Amino acid sequence: MSTAPQLVVHRDKELMAQAAAARLITRIVDAQAARGRASVVLTGGRNGNGLLAALSAAPARDAVDWARLNLWWGDERFLPEGDPERNITQARAALLDSVPVDPARVHAMPAAGGRWGEDADWAAAAYAEELAAAAGPEDHAAVPSFDVLLLGVGPDTHVASLFPELPAVRETERTVVGVHGAPKPPPTRISLTLPAIRAAREVWLLAAGEDKARAAEIALSGAGEIQAPAAGAQGRFRTLWLLDAPAASRLPRGLYPPASA
Repeated sequence: MSTAPQLVVHRDKELMAQAAAARLITRIVDAQAARGRASVVLTGGRNGNGLLAALSAAPARDAVDWARLNLWWGDERFLPEGDPERNITQARAALLDSVPVDPARVHAMPAAGGRWGEDADWAAAAYAEELAAAAGPEDHAAVPSFDVLLLGVGPDTHVASLFPELPAVRETERTVVGVHGAPKPPPTRISLTLPAIRAAREVWLLAAGEDKARAAEIALSGAGEIQAPAAGAQGRFRTLWLLDAPAASRLPRGLYPPASA
């Protein structure tokens, strides 16, 4: 099942981060009420970390039962443990160190120099196995049915570490792959693939800043996923684009309600 994207446009990136954090708290609380637990895939980058910082500062954050929240990552820079450029390192600083998460439920992607050495492909396969072990019979793929999967949108339309035209965006079988020769540093990464992303109940794409305007325009104008990976990121029940006004500046106003905050 694929879903037509819904758009919400906020005045600026700060308001977007705060509103996205409030929306995420509500979604987690609802999932925990329904099933006793929730699972979220986090994203790094400017907008992903902005959301996490807003979540940390939100008074309503205590509504979340942090001990029953499973956290995964959409991609990771294949760097040594604790490297400041790793998404997990930034997430800990922005949010995780300030909330009572269960360390066993924080599923960081492998680091370079660890059990898998410098082999990003083996490390990716190990993360795929961890995802498969967490998937239940009710899930629709070899990954859990994530409640929300967050993705930042790059200026080139990349999401996670799926870059236009590179092999990872063409993957149709594996759920996690090693990425080599990424056009932005570091060149070696680990990423979920589109099949894993599309297993999520909801996919939320974050785009803030004028430098994301062209990417949003391309991805939302019917481009193919090989040329514009963001166009292929869809949730099973909902695909939500969360933008600020500069990122939405090239979109036809008919794509989103004029009353967007």
